[in-house]
Amino acid sequence: MRLLERMRKEWFMIGIVLAIAGAKLEPSIGMNGGPLKPEITVSYIAVATIFFNSGLSLNTEELTSALVHIKLHLFIQIFTLAFFPAAVWLFLQLLSITPINEWLLKGLQTVGCMPPPVSSAVILTKAVGGNEGIVVTPLLLLLFLGSSSSVPFTSIFSQLFMTVVVPLIIGQIVRRYIKDWLERKQPPFGAVSSSVLLMIIYTTFCDTFSNPSIDLDKFSLLLVLFIICSIQLSFMLLTFVYSTRNNSGFTPADTVAVMFCSTHKSLTLGIPMLKIVFAGHEYLSLISVPLLIYHPVQILLGSVLVPTIKSWMVSRQKKPLQTRRSLANVESSRSLENYLAIPSGHKKKVSIVRVSTSVSSALLIILRPTGTI
Repeated sequence: MRLLERMRKEWFMIGIVLAIAGAKLEPSIGMNGGPLKPEITVSYIAVATIFFNSGLSLNTEELTSALVHIKLHLFIQIFTLAFFPAAVWLFLQLLSITPINEWLLKGLQTVGCMPPPVSSAVILTKAVGGNEGIVVTPLLLLLFLGSSSSVPFTSIFSQLFMTVVVPLIIGQIVRRYIKDWLERKQPPFGAVSSSVLLMIIYTTFCDTFSNPSIDLDKFSLLLVLFIICSIQLSFMLLTFVYSTRNNSGFTPADTVAVMFCSTHKSLTLGIPMLKIVFAGHEYLSLISVPLLIYHPVQILLGSVLVPTIKSWMVSRQKKPLQTRRSLANVESSRSLENYLAIPSGHKKKVSIVRVSTSVSSALLIILRPTGTI
């Protein structure tokens, strides 16, 4: 009974394994041009469904409360979208001389460009980033790729806009008219997005296994797993040390938010982005592997750290100089165990650092290999 309950909670992780195994057994079904027609059903319909679902589940009223956390949001945005990818890039320059598969290394770099997961909202409130994203993304694309004829800028930008921005806006508009029904019925938004994501993962690996020239060695996989664990632990320690300094201005609850939102990466948003930016790339699945590894690792590491974090929070809450804001936010830390113990698709979405999504799209396009598609 306990095994069944555990399997029910971890159905998404199990689904990823089954999706990859199914792609290995019969890749012709989900490959480009196959019966599922992923070049249409996945590239457009599936990706748009995920972001429409995100817009539909996004509680607009919570945006106002985010304005009081400007410093917190600013730090997380800078760390996530500037320091993280830059640090990973420098580290990968050293790893480039190793025998690790080069496409896995490129995948590690794309992980560094990903935004925090939607479900980080359990800890952090939403930043008002929808409008900024529509402006920031094309500006970054023009800045870095506007003069490059080897990259189909117009095609990538238009697909990002039509399958990410437009569905998100439509979802928000629809929500205004059925808000009461949504709050009363509480549809399983996370389960819907996760199910669609499994289809994207399946078709991605179908393309891989249908290409006999692609070889993935176990040595590279093990090294990537070790690197991912090291990156997460190092960055969590770095953010903890910084946010607990006497003059940092962060409360203990802020520290918890910084630790996890700055180092966690979104699989739900990341895979669709990769599918768009690297559309048609023969090594897309290899580029996706580090992100597929990063997702369960961040959950497992977080689960291991929960007791220590809770003890630290309790000890800090007992101090007489604790601010009223920290006391009010301690409930966030109590939600942390539930947040970390289950797949991201299962957690109730309270908020998201939305601007990260659009900037991440630009970073991915900047890193996109040229002349190989």
